[in-house]
Amino acid sequence: MYDALTSRYTFACPHRGESHVTLSGFRTLERLPGAAHPVVYRVRFACPCGEEHDGLVSHDELDWAPLGLDGGLVFLNLMTSHVEPVSVELAELAASRIKAGEWPWSFFCYPEERPRPVFPSAFFLLAPADGSLGLAVRCPACRRTSVNLVSHEHVDVPFHNDREVGVVEHVFADDVHATVEEFRAELWSAGFDARRLEL
Repeated sequence: MYDALTSRYTFACPHRGESHVTLSGFRTLERLPGAAHPVVYRVRFACPCGEEHDGLVSHDELDWAPLGLDGGLVFLNLMTSHVEPVSVELAELAASRIKAGEWPWSFFCYPEERPRPVFPSAFFLLAPADGSLGLAVRCPACRRTSVNLVSHEHVDVPFHNDREVGVVEHVFADDVHATVEEFRAELWSAGFDARRLEL
């Protein structure tokens, strides 16, 4: 479902049959009740066909597959003409970066007034805006919602953290529907403030 070499998820499309979408192409993420191992998320994504569709993604595919930890990832070594596994090397690289304090994804938590590490499963709303991306994140530490304005690479490429992000200076209510509407209103306003993400 996720291809670590192209950084794209594969979903079904009623018009094209199959669609390849980056994480920044997601619009909403919702954890489904019931299943716990694995946790399953309903994803609404912007399809290259021009419409939005729904898909399902597991927790492992959402949070861990972008780090290249899938055991089936291989490449053709042109020096030896052998197909070799790459997941062990990518796992060691990701572990060394995390041990050094660099997280694959981060955001600025407005209620705590500090940058926080996060995984994509904490995202719940993504909205494109003039070359950037509005990102609503539920903080894993304080459980409050913060909205950041980031680049697409900040979301799509693990360990690529923007030097500055826009931050909506608002504490959102726990009501998801009201939060979504407030986020859309804030996204198109001038209510963003640049904050540095120095972990």
